[in-house]
Amino acid sequence: MSFTLATWNINSVRLREPIVLKLLQEEAPDILCLQECKSPVEKIPLEGFAALGYTHVIARGQKGYNGVAILSKLPIRDVGDMDFAALGHARHVAGELENGVVIHNFYVPAGGDVPDREVNVKFGQKLDYLTEMRDWFREDKPGKSILVGDLNIAPREDDVWSHKQLLKVVSHTPVEVEHLGDAQEAGNWTDVTRADIPEGQLYSWWSYRAKDWDAADKGRRLDHIWASDDIKSAAHSSRILRAARGWEKPSDHAPVFATFDL
Repeated sequence: MSFTLATWNINSVRLREPIVLKLLQEEAPDILCLQECKSPVEKIPLEGFAALGYTHVIARGQKGYNGVAILSKLPIRDVGDMDFAALGHARHVAGELENGVVIHNFYVPAGGDVPDREVNVKFGQKLDYLTEMRDWFREDKPGKSILVGDLNIAPREDDVWSHKQLLKVVSHTPVEVEHLGDAQEAGNWTDVTRADIPEGQLYSWWSYRAKDWDAADKGRRLDHIWASDDIKSAAHSSRILRAARGWEKPSDHAPVFATFDL
């Protein structure tokens, strides 16, 4: 069984329904995982997605914030969610395909603007969230699993436009990178994107603040696809659809793709 999966922080699924439909029509991944849907589940515009063949949906939502959804052409069953750091946020959902592969869709907290948990509650929540992810993976080692989502951390020096200038900027600070690395190591996860594209600058997010995001190219790789150790060799064809950042009324994130032969 071969399937292509994409992950995309859509920054409001209702506001950006047209570009979700554009992606589904033009790229046709078998599975699309969305984050920051900003919608109660019952108000996600599923009709248009279903018309394109995405008739299987697993989602967790809340009004105006957070929210994660898995849209699939393939049968997939809901296998629950986790509320790490007890935030009460819709930040994780998991689904199992008929071949037994479990897909975890995550939206890790952004962490606010100040990388100091003593003065910024949101930064502390982010670190606690990652710590509880680590502990979960330690206790229940993932197998035959794929983890995707906006993890809100660009871990490598070449995952940001300037390692030196972003060392004290939330998403690339050493403490965040360490926490994400601990979670990855605890589950023995492989970063599929970097396994496929091991060298060079690689971004999936560009700020709305830039007048010309493309020319400035001050990006960060915040969106990730990981595979558990037993299926890491099944992953290939990783790519980031940079062009989507330039679509009409875009998200500030671009979709990340990988294909799995399982």
